Amino acid sequence: MNALGLRMHHGAVSVPNLDESIRWYETMLGFALERRNKIPGQDAEYAMMKLDDIRVELFEAKGSKPLNPERREPNADFRTQGNLHFSFIAPNVRALGEKLRARGVDIVWIKQFPFGTNVFLRDNAGNLIEIVEERA
Repeated sequence: MNALGLRMHHGAVSVPNLDESIRWYETMLGFALERRNKIPGQDAEYAMMKLDDIRVELFEAKGSKPLNPERREPNADFRTQGNLHFSFIAPNVRALGEKLRARGVDIVWIKQFPFGTNVFLRDNAGNLIEIVEERA
């Protein structure tokens, strides 16, 4: 454990349609809805999705701005300051990427790098998600 006792709890993304995004995270990645609530004083609600000890929080705010097109591309996304994407680690990422592609997931790429293989994909709202397979 680190000196401050920190562990990752969740990453969060804004989506245009909470119901559709809940279904996408359930169907495509196997997450389950942990809880869903309205945000007091806001025309917005959130859903906490859970897969084992991984959580992704989805937000829908009425009148929110759509995702800029460059935020949907891994090699352009990092050129905008702020939060970029979240990443999972998995074994055999190449096979996992192909399995997700067969489910209908929007795969940006499956690439081999010196550190290992990675997959970039987009959720149903265009938000980037990375899955890495590190080499020892």
